[in-house]
Amino acid sequence: MNILLDPAILFFVLGVAAGLLRSNLEVPPPLSRFLSLYLLMALGLKGGFALGQTGVTSAVVAALGCAVLLAILIPLLDWQFLKRALPPLDAISVAATYGSVSAVTFVTAAHILESQGNPGGGYMAAAMALMESPAIVLALVGAQWARTQGMAAGGSGAAAMAIGNAPPRMAGVLREALTDGGTVLLVGALLVGLVSGPAGAKAMQPFTGDLFKGLLAFFLLDMGLLTARQMAGLRSLAPSLFAYAVLGPVVHAALALAFARMAGVGVEDATLLAVLAASASYIAVPAVLRHAVPEARPAVYIGLSLGVTFPFNLLVGIPLYQWMAGLML
Repeated sequence: MNILLDPAILFFVLGVAAGLLRSNLEVPPPLSRFLSLYLLMALGLKGGFALGQTGVTSAVVAALGCAVLLAILIPLLDWQFLKRALPPLDAISVAATYGSVSAVTFVTAAHILESQGNPGGGYMAAAMALMESPAIVLALVGAQWARTQGMAAGGSGAAAMAIGNAPPRMAGVLREALTDGGTVLLVGALLVGLVSGPAGAKAMQPFTGDLFKGLLAFFLLDMGLLTARQMAGLRSLAPSLFAYAVLGPVVHAALALAFARMAGVGVEDATLLAVLAASASYIAVPAVLRHAVPEARPAVYIGLSLGVTFPFNLLVGIPLYQWMAGLML
């Protein structure tokens, strides 16, 4: 099936169209939260069941190592470009957002590969969990450095805001990030799937299999509506930032595929690694940044990740990264 004709993707397009038309269509927030938790739980269980079959091999360890390395390198490399286009704390926040991952983009890519009969290894769910937090740590360290530099220069601008409104302690923010409910559910479900084995997979088949596609489509409808609401705030951003929001993910994916080739990762798992590297967080990282880096503008880092990169990845990026993986590996 053509990816763009997949019903889940088409429901995302429907949501964007409804939002742009200012329809009163909406998904109630409690239902949206349930769908998000369901997808993470189902993904974790699937990963645990698959990992139980393959075991923790050297290939798995190599792929997870690539994931952690990418989670550190991407925000550091992006910072080098962004600091020329944005104020320091905005640049740090955008780099952190793009250094982390989008669970929905990953779930959609995994679903597409599965529907094509080429599912990736279950351990890639663990890769997603590992890639979420390093960018947050780097953002906290970078923000503290930027504030110190600003104070040394006279305490004006963003640094002056930091003096009047001291950010939360790093330990508390880190704990919040590492114990985030979505991360705990994903990792916990993966362990449940690993421990319960084939019997658990059979028992949970209606939950992780039969219901999955329909609930993913419902969630992507909601994401389409949310994406449409973010587009209005993009008008004031510089063209270079739009270019970054589209070309940056492609560069990140190419870097991931280069690492995957060196580590001997298979095409399907390499595609998922590329999708993770190319995605950007619009839930977990922004939630932390709002507390830890209050001086940064959410309209910039959320607007770019959700208003530009998320739809690009969903409609163009996933098939592009799959094609690149087949070409490079």
